[in-house]
Amino acid sequence: MLVFLLLPVLVLLVHGARAAGGGALSSPAVLAALKVSLWTTATTVLISLLLGLPVAFLLARYRFRGRALLDALLDLPVVLPPVVAGLGLLLTFGSRGVLGPGLELAGIRLAFSPAAVVLAQLFVAAPFFIRAAKLGFMGVDPDLEGAAQTEGASRLQTLRFITLPLALPALIEGLSLCWARALGEFGATILFAGSLEGKTRTLTLSVYSLLESDLNAALVVSGGMSLLAFALLFAFRLLSRGNDFGEDPRA
Repeated sequence: MLVFLLLPVLVLLVHGARAAGGGALSSPAVLAALKVSLWTTATTVLISLLLGLPVAFLLARYRFRGRALLDALLDLPVVLPPVVAGLGLLLTFGSRGVLGPGLELAGIRLAFSPAAVVLAQLFVAAPFFIRAAKLGFMGVDPDLEGAAQTEGASRLQTLRFITLPLALPALIEGLSLCWARALGEFGATILFAGSLEGKTRTLTLSVYSLLESDLNAALVVSGGMSLLAFALLFAFRLLSRGNDFGEDPRA
């Protein structure tokens, strides 16, 4: 399994290294796509954190009617084909969608705009953070929170100084998965946001576009994306584990 998962990536990196030297990574089109990818994925992660954290805490700590249904619905975007997700977004927020005409009356046009890239990424990536955050909150011992409140800490203080620090590794893990999924999003983005250079064309869409015109450039960009994704995921993993990578967890 390890060979199966790693071999395609290694082959891609080798071909990308061989094709390097033509200046593909520094071309204006690729730099523009990199800029779009960086700010849209950062925005997606921030929104996922702000809106997903309360939802994850609710699912982890409270029992209420319809909880199982809500939990399943929040996981639905994970199993939906990305093209189906993009079509749903287009039918909801497009100019002829359910909410589109009302938004346009307010001067807001979402489809085929930079905001559409963020919405597409958020739709497919936020559930990864919510799921990881929920598991993180569920892993915190309620007795520790109860002891803090017995000592006079308020619920907010308990959340701030006990619950969140203990759940932090899971939260960081969730954010890294959310970012990685947002970076690699293709289907929903191209259908709902299009591939407009400098506006909605992300690195993933740039690779698809380059495949039609310059295979070597596509290989270089793909290899660069693989290295970027690995570096950031590795950094997130080290941060979430307190820089104990490689140590025996029983030590």
